[in-house]
Amino acid sequence: MEINKILNNYYEEGSALLDLLLTHSANVARKALQVADECRLDIDRSFVADASMLHDVGIIRCNAPAIHCTGSEPYIRHGIIGGEMMREIGLPEIARVCERHTGSGLTAKEIAEAGLPLPHIDLVPVSLEEKLICYADKFYSKSGNPNEEKSLERVMKSMEKFGEESLQRFLQLHALFTPR
Repeated sequence: MEINKILNNYYEEGSALLDLLLTHSANVARKALQVADECRLDIDRSFVADASMLHDVGIIRCNAPAIHCTGSEPYIRHGIIGGEMMREIGLPEIARVCERHTGSGLTAKEIAEAGLPLPHIDLVPVSLEEKLICYADKFYSKSGNPNEEKSLERVMKSMEKFGEESLQRFLQLHALFTPR
């Protein structure tokens, strides 16, 4: 898959936002494939690499100036937006990764209770590849140093902020992706 060609349809080549997206996404891809190797997972490695590089494509349309995003949509919608973008170009499997990677996934109940500007549907990773990318994504941030891998403790603290259900889903992902 020609990731750069896809991204260049949406992002200005050489822009700070594209550079940040590429750095973050490459770190997520590397982490996901490393975890897959350590756990000896039977996954579609090519899909994981490609989907990791595109999982945050929707940030271009969001408003988060601290990370160079100058769009109009709330940042929480970046997954849904990315999903729409990927479906438009015929990549429905990658669209699902975009939609389901936020936090440790979001349930319809959590979305409704928090009043989030998202459809009231479950947006939780389902396939092993979706779960792996969601998990790997939690270890890298686009704010601060995008190359710094967060500690497990820091990731867990971050998940706690979003409630017990979010933390428990992350801990299930961690158990799934801890070598035995």
